[in-house]
Amino acid sequence: MSITDSQFESDVLQNKAICVVDFWAPWCGPCLQMAPGLEAFAAANAESVRVFKLDVDDNPKTAERYEIRSVPTVIFFKDGHPLYRSAGAMSQSSLQSQLDKLKKA
Repeated sequence: MSITDSQFESDVLQNKAICVVDFWAPWCGPCLQMAPGLEAFAAANAESVRVFKLDVDDNPKTAERYEIRSVPTVIFFKDGHPLYRSAGAMSQSSLQSQLDKLKKA
């Protein structure tokens, strides 16, 4: 579930599945609060979605590339393109709702 700058291209951008990337930091309270919901969302959608966590402190290149200014920020990717972006913690139900919208589009 954790991903690094060096893995981002192959694991997210070249992936054909919808990928959800949580840009987070270990010192971020809302990031830590969001983690259980993100893990439950990942488990519930394991067949159709890849979920990754990218620590912005350890992986600044990818965070800069996507202009991450606050954490947590969640970006949904498909075929290498960002489809949806949200700054701030997202609940499991919010993640699921957004995924359902993207699947219908």
